[in-house]
Amino acid sequence: MDRTAVLVMEMQRGVVGDIAKFPDLVVACDKRDVIRNAAHVLNGARARGIPVVHCTAAFRADRAGSHASTTPFLAHLLKDPAHMLDGTAAVEVLPELRDPGDLESRRFHGFSPFTGTSLDMTLRSLGVTRVVAVGVSLNLGIQGLAIEAVALGYRVTVVTDAVAGIPEDYAQAVLDHTIGLLATRVTAARLWEDAG
Repeated sequence: MDRTAVLVMEMQRGVVGDIAKFPDLVVACDKRDVIRNAAHVLNGARARGIPVVHCTAAFRADRAGSHASTTPFLAHLLKDPAHMLDGTAAVEVLPELRDPGDLESRRFHGFSPFTGTSLDMTLRSLGVTRVVAVGVSLNLGIQGLAIEAVALGYRVTVVTDAVAGIPEDYAQAVLDHTIGLLATRVTAARLWEDAG
């Protein structure tokens, strides 16, 4: 029997919340009702005693531990000296998704919640064998999460209406042609119904 945890990818105020720097991603989340669907998933998990782990991203002001030169996207983001600074409101989890009993795994480098963090050890200490993914983005974060989770031996489920990416046709292609090869796909309404 699988022991499940829900991983919430970058559902932070500075990513898709009230102080977001990614307006197109905010629109995609609104269009797909991602925040409401993610909240449904998290509430169901908590009611069943399933751990919720917020996988957050942040940068230090001095950029130590963040290799901006590794990708054009990171280099662009880090031109803004205030972007997603650790300890600021931008890195906070969206209030409607937060609960005092939730866990958090913060990273300062890369796009996957596993590399360079203690997430794998945390999940193993909880006996987790299956992860359920919600959040953003299908462009990088959700793909990275799914690929690395599978490589580490976890079974993966992606909640299709609690994830988003841009542009919309590309995000759907990722769900169909990449995530579909790595993970079980299910809607928020069916997730806990299918789990029993």
